[in-house]
Amino acid sequence: MTKEFQDEEAELLARRRLNRRQAFSFATKAGLGAAALASGAAGLLAKTDLALAQAAGASAGLPKKPFKFHFVCHVTLDQFFTPCIYGIQDACAAFGTTYQWTGSQKNVVSEMVSAMQTAIAQKADGIAVCLVDPKAFDAATDMATAAGIPVIAFNADVPAGSPNKRLSYVGQPLYTAGYNVAMKWLKLLPKDAHVMLTIGVPGSLNTQPRLDGYIQAIKDFGNGVTYDVVNSGPDPQTEISRVESYYLSHQNVAGLFGTGGSDTYACGFVSNKYGLAKKGGVVAGFDLFPQTLTYIKSGDVTFTTDQQAYLQGFLPVQQMVLYKISGGLVGPANSDTSQAYVTKDNVDNYLGQTRFEGRTNAEPT
Repeated sequence: MTKEFQDEEAELLARRRLNRRQAFSFATKAGLGAAALASGAAGLLAKTDLALAQAAGASAGLPKKPFKFHFVCHVTLDQFFTPCIYGIQDACAAFGTTYQWTGSQKNVVSEMVSAMQTAIAQKADGIAVCLVDPKAFDAATDMATAAGIPVIAFNADVPAGSPNKRLSYVGQPLYTAGYNVAMKWLKLLPKDAHVMLTIGVPGSLNTQPRLDGYIQAIKDFGNGVTYDVVNSGPDPQTEISRVESYYLSHQNVAGLFGTGGSDTYACGFVSNKYGLAKKGGVVAGFDLFPQTLTYIKSGDVTFTTDQQAYLQGFLPVQQMVLYKISGGLVGPANSDTSQAYVTKDNVDNYLGQTRFEGRTNAEPT
């Protein structure tokens, strides 16, 4: 502790002692008894502390610490995460931190766990990870916690009741999102319609809960709607091929519905190629791939769902910084990044060159 800091602390304590004496003197002169002093002094002192805070004027801001955070993603090259990375970069610039983007290119969980272990070995100051498997990350999270490294889930989270020790989840409540999206497109379908539901990697916790929400909504809605589930694969070209193959053998299908960004794009591609939406079909899903937004503009996709990828990068950095500099007093909090549906009515707002949706790397002015 420096002498300058000691002097400042002594001055603050002296001011607080003076204010304490003043408070009790005021209470005595006002004829307050012991009981009133006991019950009221704390309130008076709290007001004194508030007055001190207000008198301090503008803050100099949080200290900038050279923390390094590791972000472990399941699909590191997926364009969905472009605005997420911009969010990370902007938060790091604001707080004076750095980051490493790592994980797996094709949702290989063992590669992600290895990336977490590397981050722990390198003494990362915090780890943000897409928890796409219900159990695989538990041991690595335990290791990080034991080493004093905060772990935050982003984009995908473990199920409720999991023993995983991550501190918070930043992202969309995926099952609820799937259910609500399905209720929106179910209202657009005719009675007894047959639809296709896609999922890139069955069981992966970034999309499986959405698919589960879709299926439950179909059951609850009734109206005779039937469905097939297509395992569309982990990358756009595979997804386009599988969605197209399904459509060509089921041309009576009334709707194509993705559970992730790239399979929603694949549904739009097939709709555009064969005119499904323009013939009365419904096409919808998730995320703001530029191609998907273009298909909404052209009428080949009915709507998509914005889960604010930018915030999924920015908020984990902010939460880890506050956790670190407060000594754990400011704990990370679950943050729902759900935002809105993008339709032909509002798609122009998303088609502009904005860093917040990943369409340009230019900073806003």
